Amino acid sequence: MKKNILIFGLIAGLIASSMLIAMTVTCYNSGKIEGNMLLGYTFMLVAFAFVFVGVKNYRDKFNHGIISLGKAFKIGLLMTAIASTFYVVVWLICYYLFIPDFMERFTALTINELKANTVDPVKLKEKMEGIEFYARMYKSPFGIILLTYMEILPVGLIISLITALILKKKDKVVLA
Repeated sequence: MKKNILIFGLIAGLIASSMLIAMTVTCYNSGKIEGNMLLGYTFMLVAFAFVFVGVKNYRDKFNHGIISLGKAFKIGLLMTAIASTFYVVVWLICYYLFIPDFMERFTALTINELKANTVDPVKLKEKMEGIEFYARMYKSPFGIILLTYMEILPVGLIISLITALILKKKDKVVLA
Protein backbone atom coordinates (compact mmCIF):
# COMPACT_ATOMS: atom_id res chain seq x y z
CA MET A 1 0.00 0.00 0.00
CA LYS A 2 2.79 2.45 0.90
CA LYS A 3 4.52 1.96 -2.45
CA ASN A 4 1.23 2.51 -4.31
CA ILE A 5 0.54 5.71 -2.38
CA LEU A 6 4.07 7.00 -2.90
CA ILE A 7 4.18 6.26 -6.63
CA PHE A 8 0.82 7.82 -7.49
CA GLY A 9 1.37 10.74 -5.11
CA LEU A 10 4.71 11.49 -6.74
CA ILE A 11 3.24 11.21 -10.25
CA ALA A 12 0.52 13.72 -9.31
CA GLY A 13 3.11 15.99 -7.70
CA LEU A 14 5.38 15.80 -10.74
CA ILE A 15 2.57 16.73 -13.12
CA ALA A 16 1.35 19.60 -10.93
CA SER A 17 4.91 20.87 -10.42
CA SER A 18 5.70 20.71 -14.13
CA MET A 19 2.65 22.83 -14.79
CA LEU A 20 3.67 25.22 -12.03
CA ILE A 21 7.11 25.73 -13.55
CA ALA A 22 5.80 26.14 -17.10
CA MET A 23 3.11 28.62 -16.11
CA THR A 24 5.42 30.59 -13.84
CA VAL A 25 8.01 30.94 -16.59
CA THR A 26 5.29 31.98 -19.04
CA CYS A 27 3.84 34.57 -16.67
CA TYR A 28 7.30 35.78 -15.65
CA ASN A 29 8.55 36.22 -19.23
CA SER A 30 5.38 37.41 -20.96
CA GLY A 31 4.22 39.87 -18.36
CA LYS A 32 0.67 38.54 -18.67
CA ILE A 33 -1.33 36.80 -15.96
CA GLU A 34 -4.72 36.33 -17.62
CA GLY A 35 -5.81 32.78 -18.31
CA ASN A 36 -3.17 31.28 -16.06
CA MET A 37 -5.52 30.54 -13.16
CA LEU A 38 -8.00 28.49 -15.17
CA LEU A 39 -5.23 26.63 -16.93
CA GLY A 40 -3.43 26.04 -13.63
CA TYR A 41 -6.45 24.50 -11.94
CA THR A 42 -7.12 22.39 -15.04
CA PHE A 43 -3.61 20.96 -14.78
CA MET A 44 -4.14 20.33 -11.07
CA LEU A 45 -7.24 18.30 -11.93
CA VAL A 46 -5.21 16.32 -14.46
CA ALA A 47 -2.51 15.74 -11.85
CA PHE A 48 -4.99 14.68 -9.18
CA ALA A 49 -6.61 12.26 -11.63
CA PHE A 50 -3.72 10.06 -10.54
CA VAL A 51 -5.21 10.00 -7.05
CA PHE A 52 -8.24 8.33 -8.61
CA VAL A 53 -6.02 5.93 -10.56
CA GLY A 54 -3.96 5.17 -7.45
CA VAL A 55 -6.97 4.42 -5.24
CA LYS A 56 -8.52 2.26 -7.97
CA ASN A 57 -5.22 0.46 -8.45
CA TYR A 58 -5.01 -0.27 -4.72
CA ARG A 59 -8.63 -1.43 -4.56
CA ASP A 60 -8.43 -3.71 -7.59
CA LYS A 61 -4.90 -5.12 -7.34
CA PHE A 62 -4.15 -5.21 -3.64
CA ASN A 63 -7.51 -5.30 -1.86
CA HIS A 64 -9.49 -7.84 -3.91
CA GLY A 65 -11.78 -5.21 -5.47
CA ILE A 66 -13.08 -4.02 -2.10
CA ILE A 67 -12.51 -0.68 -0.37
CA SER A 68 -14.44 1.31 2.20
CA LEU A 69 -15.20 4.98 1.83
CA GLY A 70 -12.89 5.79 4.74
CA LYS A 71 -9.99 3.72 3.44
CA ALA A 72 -10.34 5.16 -0.08
CA PHE A 73 -10.44 8.69 1.33
CA LYS A 74 -7.42 8.03 3.55
CA ILE A 75 -5.39 6.71 0.61
CA GLY A 76 -6.46 9.69 -1.50
CA LEU A 77 -5.49 12.10 1.28
CA LEU A 78 -2.05 10.54 1.61
CA MET A 79 -1.47 10.80 -2.14
CA THR A 80 -2.72 14.39 -2.03
CA ALA A 81 -0.33 15.18 0.82
CA ILE A 82 2.61 13.77 -1.13
CA ALA A 83 1.65 15.58 -4.35
CA SER A 84 1.01 18.86 -2.54
CA THR A 85 4.26 18.69 -0.60
CA PHE A 86 6.19 17.94 -3.79
CA TYR A 87 4.51 20.97 -5.40
CA VAL A 88 5.38 23.23 -2.44
CA VAL A 89 9.02 22.08 -2.35
CA VAL A 90 9.41 22.63 -6.11
CA TRP A 91 7.92 26.11 -5.76
CA LEU A 92 10.27 26.98 -2.88
CA ILE A 93 13.28 25.86 -4.93
CA CYS A 94 12.12 27.83 -7.99
CA TYR A 95 11.27 30.90 -5.97
CA TYR A 96 14.38 31.15 -3.84
CA LEU A 97 16.95 29.99 -6.40
CA PHE A 98 15.67 31.23 -9.74
CA ILE A 99 12.97 33.90 -9.41
CA PRO A 100 13.25 35.63 -6.03
CA ASP A 101 11.58 38.74 -7.46
CA PHE A 102 8.53 36.83 -8.70
CA MET A 103 6.13 38.24 -6.13
CA GLU A 104 7.19 41.82 -6.82
CA ARG A 105 6.68 41.32 -10.57
CA PHE A 106 3.42 39.44 -10.08
CA THR A 107 2.11 42.12 -7.71
CA ALA A 108 3.02 44.90 -10.17
CA LEU A 109 1.34 43.06 -13.06
CA THR A 110 -1.78 42.42 -11.02
CA ILE A 111 -2.03 46.00 -9.80
CA ASN A 112 -1.57 47.38 -13.33
CA GLU A 113 -4.26 45.02 -14.61
CA LEU A 114 -6.63 46.00 -11.80
CA LYS A 115 -6.11 49.71 -12.42
CA ALA A 116 -6.83 49.22 -16.10
CA ASN A 117 -9.97 47.12 -15.55
CA THR A 118 -11.53 48.40 -12.31
CA VAL A 119 -13.63 51.54 -12.41
CA ASP A 120 -14.98 51.57 -8.85
CA PRO A 121 -12.33 53.11 -6.54
CA VAL A 122 -13.68 51.28 -3.48
CA LYS A 123 -13.39 47.87 -5.17
CA LEU A 124 -9.94 48.80 -6.48
CA LYS A 125 -8.78 49.72 -2.98
CA GLU A 126 -10.15 46.43 -1.53
CA LYS A 127 -8.46 44.34 -4.21
CA MET A 128 -5.17 46.20 -3.81
CA GLU A 129 -5.26 45.63 -0.04
CA GLY A 130 -5.71 41.91 -0.71
CA ILE A 131 -2.74 41.87 -3.06
CA GLU A 132 -0.61 43.73 -0.53
CA PHE A 133 -1.60 41.17 2.14
CA TYR A 134 -0.31 38.31 -0.04
CA ALA A 135 2.84 40.25 -0.86
CA ARG A 136 3.53 40.69 2.87
CA MET A 137 2.97 36.98 3.45
CA TYR A 138 5.62 36.24 0.81
CA LYS A 139 8.21 37.96 2.97
CA SER A 140 8.52 34.83 5.15
CA PRO A 141 9.11 31.19 4.18
CA PHE A 142 6.17 30.15 6.36
CA GLY A 143 3.87 32.53 4.45
CA ILE A 144 5.08 31.18 1.11
CA ILE A 145 4.55 27.59 2.25
CA LEU A 146 1.09 28.36 3.61
CA LEU A 147 -0.07 30.18 0.48
CA THR A 148 1.33 27.50 -1.81
CA TYR A 149 -0.43 24.72 0.11
CA MET A 150 -3.63 26.80 0.00
CA GLU A 151 -3.29 26.86 -3.77
CA ILE A 152 -3.15 23.11 -4.35
CA LEU A 153 -4.36 21.26 -1.26
CA PRO A 154 -8.10 22.12 -1.51
CA VAL A 155 -8.21 20.73 -5.06
CA GLY A 156 -6.61 17.49 -3.88
CA LEU A 157 -8.99 17.20 -0.93
CA ILE A 158 -12.02 17.57 -3.17
CA ILE A 159 -10.66 15.03 -5.67
CA SER A 160 -9.87 12.61 -2.82
CA LEU A 161 -13.43 12.83 -1.54
CA ILE A 162 -14.97 12.41 -5.00
CA THR A 163 -12.62 9.47 -5.65
CA ALA A 164 -13.62 7.78 -2.40
CA LEU A 165 -17.31 8.24 -3.14
CA ILE A 166 -16.97 6.79 -6.63
CA LEU A 167 -14.65 3.89 -5.86
CA LYS A 168 -16.01 2.60 -2.55
CA LYS A 169 -17.06 -1.03 -2.80
CA LYS A 170 -18.35 -3.24 -0.05
CA ASP A 171 -17.74 -6.96 0.27
CA LYS A 172 -18.73 -8.98 -2.73
CA VAL A 173 -21.96 -10.85 -2.22
CA VAL A 174 -21.77 -14.55 -2.99
CA LEU A 175 -25.07 -16.00 -4.15
CA ALA A 176 -25.57 -19.68 -3.30
